[in-house]
Amino acid sequence: MRAKICPISGPGSLSESARKRRAREILAQSGADTVEYFNKVVQPTKLGIATFREQASRWLEHVRTRKRKPVAPGTIEDWERTLNKWINPNIGDCSVSDVGNGVLKSLVTKMAEKGLSGKTIENYVQIPKMVVASVMDDDGNQIYPRKWNHAFMDMPIVEELKQNRPSFSSDIMTGLANYDRPKQRMLFILGGAAGFRISEALGIEIDKHISADFLTITVNQQARHCKVEKRVKTPAAMREVDLHPAIASLLKDFVGDRKSGFLFSSRTGKPLSSSNIIRRHLHPALKKLNYVNPHTGTHKAGNHAFRRFRNTYLKNYTPCPKGLYDYWLGHAGKDMADLYDKIREDVTFRKMWAEKSGFGFELPSVVPNVPKIEPKSAEAKAA
Repeated sequence: MRAKICPISGPGSLSESARKRRAREILAQSGADTVEYFNKVVQPTKLGIATFREQASRWLEHVRTRKRKPVAPGTIEDWERTLNKWINPNIGDCSVSDVGNGVLKSLVTKMAEKGLSGKTIENYVQIPKMVVASVMDDDGNQIYPRKWNHAFMDMPIVEELKQNRPSFSSDIMTGLANYDRPKQRMLFILGGAAGFRISEALGIEIDKHISADFLTITVNQQARHCKVEKRVKTPAAMREVDLHPAIASLLKDFVGDRKSGFLFSSRTGKPLSSSNIIRRHLHPALKKLNYVNPHTGTHKAGNHAFRRFRNTYLKNYTPCPKGLYDYWLGHAGKDMADLYDKIREDVTFRKMWAEKSGFGFELPSVVPNVPKIEPKSAEAKAA
């Protein structure tokens, strides 16, 4: 931009020194020589940043490749989907420098109007915060530091006790243990008796993770969207889970003559889809068992309900040592006492408590199987 200082000659003209003073006054009045203006206009141009959408793309690329605190590919996919569906359509064309409390307030309002839950809105709003914080100068300092004001944004208050976190009763688990599909039945039983996350259960490989006596399963990978990830959710999730002998016996029968491959695999040998398990098997089974989710009033619940059942059972219905069931469930320690607890190294003690604790529901006395339909012989067809 240009600004007129004075005429070259005649009325209103100034001396050279007066012209310089007047130029400095104009700059000061415009704010063009301030740090704030530099951070808002000059620095983004220098970095090649124009809009929030462009910086979000840079941020995603950074979190995919960074070495410190790497982010799981599944988490990055979730962030990218949220950006594409909710955030970029609403604030993607804004300058990064303009994304503050006011812009996020409008985003929160739109998401609330669309019926998103308070917890979902809270999770989604973290993404633009991280994108804004990712804009840094050459010395690693944030160019746009923010003091986020949730009250001003009118962010919904998340009440933990009202969150949709259903669990199953012993009767429901007994019903699921009698499900008529062998593969899904075994998955349901393992979920309730061992407390695996669904991604952990789907990542189990017979020759790599199941002990020879079928009493212990090692967790060191997971499967999401039918793809294996050579990692688990948290460092604490890297563990060995000991099974009750009755569960181990069922598992041995389920594996049969198989020596390798995924424990729960599709016809092509890939891990099963967790969403298909929910839609095609778990929800129909729960509806048939007249299950009612106390949070939603429907028959629907997610795969994590198995894990909550196991946690509730061990914590409230057995004398199992806390350090041990925290280890089995992959819960992180909270203090030095947890860090010094070496219960994981005492395998004999673990197996004793696995048998002593039980699993909290009834197994079928005779495991039901879906009868196989044998192809008709040529003689039968002719008849």
